[in-house]
Amino acid sequence: MRNYAMLGKWHVHARQYANEINQLPECRIAKVWDPDADVAKAWAEELGGGCAPASVEDILADPEIEGVVVCNATNEHTDLILRCCKAGKALFTEKVLALKNEDAEAIRAAVIENHTRFGISFPHLSEPATRFVLETAKSGKLGEINYARFRKAHDGATGNWLPAHFYDPVACGGGAMIDLGAHPMYLLCELLGEPQDVKSTFTHVTGKAVEDNAVSLLTFAKGAIGVSETGFVSKRYPLTFEVGGTEGGLLMRDEEVVYCCPETGNEWKKAEKLPERLPSPLAQWATAHSPEEIPAGFGIDAAVRLTRVMVAAYANA
Repeated sequence: MRNYAMLGKWHVHARQYANEINQLPECRIAKVWDPDADVAKAWAEELGGGCAPASVEDILADPEIEGVVVCNATNEHTDLILRCCKAGKALFTEKVLALKNEDAEAIRAAVIENHTRFGISFPHLSEPATRFVLETAKSGKLGEINYARFRKAHDGATGNWLPAHFYDPVACGGGAMIDLGAHPMYLLCELLGEPQDVKSTFTHVTGKAVEDNAVSLLTFAKGAIGVSETGFVSKRYPLTFEVGGTEGGLLMRDEEVVYCCPETGNEWKKAEKLPERLPSPLAQWATAHSPEEIPAGFGIDAAVRLTRVMVAAYANA
């Protein structure tokens, strides 16, 4: 049995991650920690299977714990992640990695020095529709890519279902862009590389301390433009990915993709066969046995790159 531990229940996906690991063959959450001892106790009881509340010190010192999932407040990531690396634990973290470039670089150094099996939650890299978009665009079928736009939004603020601490500028480092907008950012970078410049427009529709409606404009090499759109104020807005190139274009809405290029006879056609759904980044990390098995798309370099892009996006805004 491969034993893992959860470090923090602060993030909205913490419960999902714990349950997902418990559903993997020969994997389980054996211990949980949260700054609130009552939360940790109740969570351990909920998970069952002998799961126990524990201190961070106990988890990191326990040779039976193979790895940890970090879901504490974003501004507390750096210290905890560095401790996990030095303790020799495999490490999976919710995005973003860190709020400062120097902290992200310190984590990268610790991951390399300790040969840490590292992964970060970039789930759209596993999904069939986004995989089709990336593979088609990278294949050259659309020619030279010069434009890409990804929008992911929900109504967490207007619907009043996001936890209040997601609007804490200190704990989160920002609002919609640094949270939900991380997905457009890592996908645009996966497609076009690291941007040379980032400009942002952030607004406060519901009057929160952080932005709840946001757009960042990214400039890439060779004149390519990327648009990262997100928000907590749009209900039932479809997941949208648009890519334009010198030989054609592509439009994704949720799980449906249409594209037009020489391969389709220069007519808009629906993609009838999408790539298979890959295991989630968490599942790939939890079932891996070495850092070399972790795909580069959600490895340490991609994680550090996302921090750099977010720092630029907020510095400009």
